[in-house]
Amino acid sequence: MTADARLLLYALLAVIALVVLIARLKLHPFIALVSVSLAMGVAAGMPPVAAVKAFQDGVGNVLGFIAIVVGLGTMLGKMMAESGAATRIATTLIDLFGERRVHWAIMVVAFIVGIPVFFQVGFVLLIPLVFTIARRTGMSLVKIGIPLVAGLSVVHGMLPPHPAAMLAVAAYKADVGRTILYGLLVGLPTAALAGPIFATWISPRIVLPAENPIAKQLEGESVARMPGFGISLFTVLIPVILIVLASAADMTLDPASSVRAALHFVGHPIVALLLALLFSFWSLGRPRHFTREQVMKFCNDCLAPTATILLVIGAGGGFNQVLVQSGVGGAIAKMAIGSHASPLILAWVVAALIRVATGSSTVAMTAAAGIVAPIALATPGTNAELLVLATGAGALVLSHVNDAGFWLIKEFFNMTVPQTLKTWTVAETIIGVAGLGFTLLLSLAV
Repeated sequence: MTADARLLLYALLAVIALVVLIARLKLHPFIALVSVSLAMGVAAGMPPVAAVKAFQDGVGNVLGFIAIVVGLGTMLGKMMAESGAATRIATTLIDLFGERRVHWAIMVVAFIVGIPVFFQVGFVLLIPLVFTIARRTGMSLVKIGIPLVAGLSVVHGMLPPHPAAMLAVAAYKADVGRTILYGLLVGLPTAALAGPIFATWISPRIVLPAENPIAKQLEGESVARMPGFGISLFTVLIPVILIVLASAADMTLDPASSVRAALHFVGHPIVALLLALLFSFWSLGRPRHFTREQVMKFCNDCLAPTATILLVIGAGGGFNQVLVQSGVGGAIAKMAIGSHASPLILAWVVAALIRVATGSSTVAMTAAAGIVAPIALATPGTNAELLVLATGAGALVLSHVNDAGFWLIKEFFNMTVPQTLKTWTVAETIIGVAGLGFTLLLSLAV
């Protein structure tokens, strides 16, 4: 057995071990992830200290961003819940679309909100609406939540200005405007299949616990004096607006411009969420006459349920980093280069293999673009914009236990590992396969 084949076998065994330890033996996910990550690193030939360092770095890289985003986003969600803003937005959506179609409305909202923001930012901004709508309509959390994550995931993987998509645009020398246009044509039907259509079928088959600690904190109650729909929507969209302005500044202003620097600062996801949270203290707290002590109590109370979530997400990032540094991604790249498939199929396959092995859609998309770009540029008639979409679709497929996003969805929805595999993992795989299918169909026309 070659060294590369041995690495891939170890990675497969590590994933199986995680599923067995967590789902069958009921070991805490954090303990299981730490143990399997270190064992995988040592088995792959890394010095034990290097395996620990890789895991530690992976935890730090993931939590350095996600911990702050989840913390600020959860506080903003708590303000929306306690003030009635989440209820106001939810009831307006229900009135506009009707209860039977509200899961379609959530998908569209997620698709729009997700275009300029990171997946995790969009998720923590919109998850209070999902909890509130589920409580008010009696719908399954799965039926409303899967369209949310499908809409966010599609735009995160396929559309600029998301970082991985922009790196792929640069690698393939694609046009940003055409990539966005083609991404909308491919992304909307893909999100519909993986979101509302799949959720309608799977939701009766998934029974969630009656109690959800995060939902208790973030679902809105009916209150007598709710803020208006306009100010509620504006408050939750402040991060989106600021991030869009920062992206626009990149394209229109001189790099040395002080205005561009200022917009870059306020448009950073962490700063944008902080500003939205501070604004919510006035915009959402004022109509309810919340005191400073009440607001601070809300902020403290909502953070307790996120502690376990963040530990598990961080450990997932540590596992990811061990896989990357052990050479699993490189082994897959060598295997893919030996094939002679069309660039679109090759880009999808390489991205999908790296995604399954390492758990990171960003790593998968950027690595695949680097591998496939020289081949694509040497192949006449290859559409660069469609290559970006095919790479993005492959980078989303089959999210499982080595993906920090897997644990984010599991913990917020209070699902078991098997339930998360049946819902989130299948939805991501539908996105990957349908995204490739629609991209190939579009290639016949463009």
